[in-house]
Amino acid sequence: MALLIDEECINCDLCPTECPNEAISMGEEIFQIDSSKCTECVGHYDEPSCVAVCPVECITPDPKCKETVEQLAEKYTGLYG
Repeated sequence: MALLIDEECINCDLCPTECPNEAISMGEEIFQIDSSKCTECVGHYDEPSCVAVCPVECITPDPKCKETVEQLAEKYTGLYG
């Protein structure tokens, strides 16, 4: 499942540089995650790097983008294959 940044985001600017897929960018008011690029760091790290650096814990699974680890791995292969 792709991740989602909620309204608790304080725009600290830590997550975009941590994302190996460049899936995080500035939205109208807060950062946003492009679900077509987010693999929850499958293929890169053991856990999502954006979640690890977020000081306010505002990055959660996106209920609209449910994906299995296998699907995330396939997405990673599509991005880097």
